[in-house]
Amino acid sequence: MRLIRLTTVALLLTASLTACERKTEVEPPPRATDKAPSPTQTSLIAVPINASTASLKTALERAVPKTLWTINQRERACVKPQRVKVFGKKVKVTPPIACTIVGRVTRGPLRLRGEGSEIVVDVPIHATISARDVGGVLKGETATGAAMAHARVRIELTPDWRTQGKARISYGWTNAPGIDFLGRRITFTDEADAKLKPVVRDVEREVNREIAKIDIRKQAAEVWRQSFTTLELNRENPPVWMRVTPQRILYGGYRLDGQQMRLNLGLEAITETFVSGRPRDPVPTPLPRLVRETPKPHFDVRVPVLADYAQLEPVIHRALVKRSARPFVLPAIGPVMAKFGKVTAYGAPDNRIAVGIELEALVQGAKREPTRGRVWVTARPVNAPGSAKVSFIDLKVDGDTNGLKGDLLLGIAESEGFAPLIADALTQNFTRDLAELQGKIRRAIDQRREGAFVIRTRIDSFETGEITAYGNGLYLPVRMVGGASVDYRPGK
Repeated sequence: MRLIRLTTVALLLTASLTACERKTEVEPPPRATDKAPSPTQTSLIAVPINASTASLKTALERAVPKTLWTINQRERACVKPQRVKVFGKKVKVTPPIACTIVGRVTRGPLRLRGEGSEIVVDVPIHATISARDVGGVLKGETATGAAMAHARVRIELTPDWRTQGKARISYGWTNAPGIDFLGRRITFTDEADAKLKPVVRDVEREVNREIAKIDIRKQAAEVWRQSFTTLELNRENPPVWMRVTPQRILYGGYRLDGQQMRLNLGLEAITETFVSGRPRDPVPTPLPRLVRETPKPHFDVRVPVLADYAQLEPVIHRALVKRSARPFVLPAIGPVMAKFGKVTAYGAPDNRIAVGIELEALVQGAKREPTRGRVWVTARPVNAPGSAKVSFIDLKVDGDTNGLKGDLLLGIAESEGFAPLIADALTQNFTRDLAELQGKIRRAIDQRREGAFVIRTRIDSFETGEITAYGNGLYLPVRMVGGASVDYRPGK
């Protein structure tokens, strides 16, 4: 009976001690389940499209004959009657002199050039004209002349991507065709002008017809379709992707570059960045109507620097081990030596970071067993605008130990230099990662080819945002601002 009572007492005592131990245990802080956002921003990317003017030049070469016109006609008065004054009156002393005008006007090779918002077609003209049988006195006199005709072409793109053109042609004789006879200059510009007028109308009509054949829509539709894509900004550690979703196309005119008409187009697109595997490409939409608005290209991308908590654990551990070389001085206790074991880090609710640290502590000079246990530190990380320097606010410490001196461990975690130690370790990590990521991204997107596109990007500035603790990592947004252009080069 006594044995039963002793056994019962022992069991009750064991149960009581177990209950007491459970009361001293502290549950780890709850884990956050939210995820860092994928930043979204609108950028305007320069997408110049080249349209060849070779067909326009070829068509004009074909449409405009080398010999513009010929002339072979009898004129009754090549030289008007000569008069002199006799007793105050003009008296005809010579009759009008008839002649035969024979001539030919030819053109040289056409040349296309740009001048402001116009395409200028230069048409060199050369005239050779002879006056024969002038009153039976002059057997033949040859006159030469030169002119330069300019076909000025202005091209417009309609909202549905059709090309419309209007040509106007002007010319002037740089050397009017004519001959010197009987002390005067005889020119034949009237005859030449009469013959050139129908030629000018033919050239204008041909230019307008050929402009309508320039197919801008086909190239624009291909550029639009392929612009729904995802670009790699950083291959690994961490993988960073940018997804491009075009919204509209802006048109700001064109200029002539050699045989190419270079259209000033801008692609307004939503850019999203992801720290993960390659996201799906967005689904292309039909080519939208053209917006007449001069594009001002700007490249504006938010790149998340996301630190996985598992990657932060060894960073924190190394800092703590380094710190353990000298004692923590606690009020009313004195110097305490600490050894740090496993570190566990994760995101806690309310944008806080939770750090669990196994440690053992011993008052310096004491001969008893060290106090062992785990402490939990939760805090909200913050940084100054534009800085990667991290600090912690709203610090909370809790823990469980294997002895009555558990307050010793909590005292270390609550000591003045403990939280700044962790913050400094994370600051160094973020600053280094940020510098490395900037270099990687600059190299990755400086110039690259993606299918039919050659992409050039210029980064003018990096801006650091506000650090936040999420369930899937410690998140520091970085804004990249600069310029970007995409050249469409199919088949190269």
